[in-house]
Amino acid sequence: MKYIYELHKTMVERSLILVYEGEFTQEITKSVLAMAERNMDAIGETSNIKRKVFNVMVECLQNIVKHAEDSEEEEEIELPNGSAVFMIGQEEDKYIVTSGNPVVNAKVEILQTKLEHINSLDKDGLKTLYKEIIKKGREQGEGGKGLTQKGGAGLGFVDMARKSGQKLHFDFEPIDDHFSFFSLKTIISRNKEEKK
Repeated sequence: MKYIYELHKTMVERSLILVYEGEFTQEITKSVLAMAERNMDAIGETSNIKRKVFNVMVECLQNIVKHAEDSEEEEEIELPNGSAVFMIGQEEDKYIVTSGNPVVNAKVEILQTKLEHINSLDKDGLKTLYKEIIKKGREQGEGGKGLTQKGGAGLGFVDMARKSGQKLHFDFEPIDDHFSFFSLKTIISRNKEEKK
């Protein structure tokens, strides 16, 4: 039973207010979002900060679901058990939204390049990239592979960087021959003077 106390201590030390590990379905995603919203309401968080945190959470959760679907379609191999984790930490001056999930090894380099490019851009560069992705998606239309395809060509990552006003922290840890564990951390400042 000591592990429960150890887990509690870890959550307190890391200022975690919500942790979920396991399968992500539409219902579970809705519940996670509702719990986080209630938590922010309980502390009287401003609507501007709530909106940013909520937006980043939605993108993280969609990312987890998308990679799970892609992995099963492409590899035709079942994902490792307890495949994904999602956490929200709340500190005095910031929220930290973290997610982790398996991705097909073939996608690691593509994701890494995309995320490094996003992190290399300033506020204006992100705005331009966001518009380019949307424009490309519209041009490719219904039969194309733009925004009509699952994932929006990295639009979610760009949106997370724009909403948070911070670099995206990420890592890939090899699991086996088929999968790597993709960790993504986004920090949202609680500083009310900041206008992003």
